[in-house]
Amino acid sequence: MIYWISAGKRLVDPAELIEKMIKRKNYMKLKLLSVLLTGSTLFLTACGGDDDNSDHLSTSSDVDVNNIQNPVVNTPVPYNIKNDVLPPNADESVVMTYKMKGITGQETQATALVFTPKTAPPAGGWPIVAWAHGTTGVADKCAPSKNKLFVPIADVHTQKMVDDFVKAGYVVVAPDYEGMGEPSEKEIHPFLNLKSEAYSITDAVVATKSWLGNKASNKWAVAGISQGGHAALGAAQYAARANMDYKGAVAMAPANNLELIENLSEMALADADGLIQIGGYAALDTLTAYMAAGIKAVNPTEAVYSIIFKTPTDKIAEKAERECLAGMGAAFALPMTVYNIKNGSLKDYPRKKEGYKNDPIVRQFLGTDSQPLQTLVKTPIIIYQGGKDTVVLPQATDALVAQARALTTKIDYRTNSSWDHTGSFTANVDNGQLLEDIKTLLAN
Repeated sequence: MIYWISAGKRLVDPAELIEKMIKRKNYMKLKLLSVLLTGSTLFLTACGGDDDNSDHLSTSSDVDVNNIQNPVVNTPVPYNIKNDVLPPNADESVVMTYKMKGITGQETQATALVFTPKTAPPAGGWPIVAWAHGTTGVADKCAPSKNKLFVPIADVHTQKMVDDFVKAGYVVVAPDYEGMGEPSEKEIHPFLNLKSEAYSITDAVVATKSWLGNKASNKWAVAGISQGGHAALGAAQYAARANMDYKGAVAMAPANNLELIENLSEMALADADGLIQIGGYAALDTLTAYMAAGIKAVNPTEAVYSIIFKTPTDKIAEKAERECLAGMGAAFALPMTVYNIKNGSLKDYPRKKEGYKNDPIVRQFLGTDSQPLQTLVKTPIIIYQGGKDTVVLPQATDALVAQARALTTKIDYRTNSSWDHTGSFTANVDNGQLLEDIKTLLAN
């Protein structure tokens, strides 16, 4: 989850504002909270191949094997965004429309980017790496396949990562996720719904194998950042759906324990200066609005935005279905700015309703539908978390890992005090560690 707020002609990262605020005013408060939360109770594989299946299964009981016939819809078309720089070592860069099982249980269509190596496939075919992207929005226009590879901001690391993978001889498939980029343009992306994200990945992998045939291997692994880290953990839990030779997941700054993150962030912002509050609140409310959209995707008849947000902010939140990150951030920030100028503070500004988290559909989302690693996963998992991350807080990921380990899920947990939210990704692309992780997983 990466949020950018418009400030004149400059894009301001609210996460950086929160970080500065924490350092200036609330460092001790958060340290105390982290200590308290450490001891609190937080609400919180594929079959196939030639390997021992006992190491490639999860205990998820609601995983059904993908049996969709002819999963690729028409012939994939060239991914050709004006002025974009495609991975130079990719032979083909295409947009693939494929069939997947949607959140309602019905078959639907989704889209994914697919990049193939220039090198000839080895015996057994190219292994497949699924890349799960960070938050861009929930509207179709926010889908990575409809934008430059450098999303949500100009970042050479995404291009470098994909290029590293194809140069190493891996096919890369990068799903837009259910409801984004799909042909009808009528569906809502079930934002941070773990099973939806997982099936977006597993079914994209199946479709990629179907399209490439013997050129692609049955071996596959998954990696992702932020929302994509969350999706990667979901794919680990539901990997058996692909019925292929699943090897493991790398999750960088994975979204998790959403309620905890919101509570800590709200407390940190409570006594901040007005401008810092505006940036931070706009980021938090953007996240919440996207979560509301995701809840609505599962509960289409419910007035979800009004359940969560006060009037008239609920009308701003509804824009989540149409606006990407920058637009949503600006939509929340502008009226807060006007209110702050008029009243001298944000006191009594109508944001979220008290007690909205107790609503049954919100509770279902926060406690169950969005939370990864609630069941035992027996396949390899690597998690990266930065100590300076002010979006996915380290306290949340620490709790996630502790909970998963309590279920006997084995996790290679790698932390670095200098990484911010994007640093867990960029640092490990730059130093080649992400590539080495994928190589190690796929070599097993």
